[in-house]
Amino acid sequence: MMSDHTKERSMMEHPSRRSFLGMSSVALATAALVGLTANAQEKASTQKAEHDHSSSDPGQENKPLLAENPNSNNPPPTDHGDVVPLWYSFDLVKKRVEEGGWTHEVTQRELPSSKDIAGVNMRLTAGSYREMHWHTADEWAYVLYGNARVTVMNPDGTMFIGDVSEGDLWIFPAGFPHSIQGLAPDGTEFLLVFPQGMFSEDGTMLLSEWMAHTPPEVLAKNMGVDQNTIAQFPTEALYIFPGDLPNSLQQDKAEIGGEQVASKYQYTFHMKSMEPTRSSTGGEVRIVDSSNFPVSKHIAAGLVTLKPGGLRELHWHPHSSEWQFYIAGKGRMTVFFPVDNARTVDFNANDIGYVPSNAPHYIENTGDTDLVFLETLASDQFLDVSLNQWLRRVPSEMLKAHLKIDRATAMKIPADKLIVI
Repeated sequence: MMSDHTKERSMMEHPSRRSFLGMSSVALATAALVGLTANAQEKASTQKAEHDHSSSDPGQENKPLLAENPNSNNPPPTDHGDVVPLWYSFDLVKKRVEEGGWTHEVTQRELPSSKDIAGVNMRLTAGSYREMHWHTADEWAYVLYGNARVTVMNPDGTMFIGDVSEGDLWIFPAGFPHSIQGLAPDGTEFLLVFPQGMFSEDGTMLLSEWMAHTPPEVLAKNMGVDQNTIAQFPTEALYIFPGDLPNSLQQDKAEIGGEQVASKYQYTFHMKSMEPTRSSTGGEVRIVDSSNFPVSKHIAAGLVTLKPGGLRELHWHPHSSEWQFYIAGKGRMTVFFPVDNARTVDFNANDIGYVPSNAPHYIENTGDTDLVFLETLASDQFLDVSLNQWLRRVPSEMLKAHLKIDRATAMKIPADKLIVI
């Protein structure tokens, strides 16, 4: 039989519901104190370990990788517990190289926590096509380099044809057939974002494959052409393939019927050249969502530029997770998530970041050049909640009770949402 002392210790370490309800207030207070003391000891031990021999590693190291990810490998003492994966890189996935360009993707398979968004990075040389196709998800794109011509047809048969350059974006709604072609002088490279975590470019509806798997006599009857013509169709996927440079944009528009068949919807947007939504000495942000780009109903985005030392202020997104793509520079981010979990990670160009919905975080420029990145949300609106604004909007006595900040100090906190600091 257990002694009274053994029983009490067992109840303290593993209390059942009945034993918990029966514990004295003294015992509960003791249990709470033990937990707080243990947490304080753990944090103190972590801080001490960072500055003594405990963190040394005399064995093998991948020093270039560690130099790119110092906080990921040796986190600050404020990190605690475990958080879902927050980082991946396009440089870790293989490219599918075709004559005329290449593509590679990061989906939920590579970044399991990103259940809402998948990304594709694609390159087309001058004249080369991403063949005519359509998707089961909206396609949002940001042009990283060069120039391209895009086409998309509405279900009513009206057509949109437009040219895009670095810093522009486009939207192709789900199920709408479209194409992309690289233009002079050196084609294009772009980022594609899809509001489906498991979306894959390999699962698109390709014109060439559809034709190859439809009986020739059916194609001939449907199109009104002879079977000799059908026999020249490709027998396998084109996907990415070389072609001649197109005519001028005006010529292409005129050839297909001009204004009579022109789409009333605009599917491209000049994001990088728009006036900043918010700017300061710390940087600037440009936000595009359905409020200023009406066809963007399922993806909202911010293009953020942080100067060296600049900060994307502490904030969270109330109804959508955040999928980031880093274009240039070097930065770090800490994400907090209950219960008592926090993780700090580093980012470089071509990396991807992920933040769960409602998880508070910041992004800081830790380099000596501008940090440029995209924040994308699977939403029609770009909504975020500012920590500073929240703290300034509550009564000063409430803030004092929580953070021991008096009114005079509280008034120093910015009252407006700054976005970049």
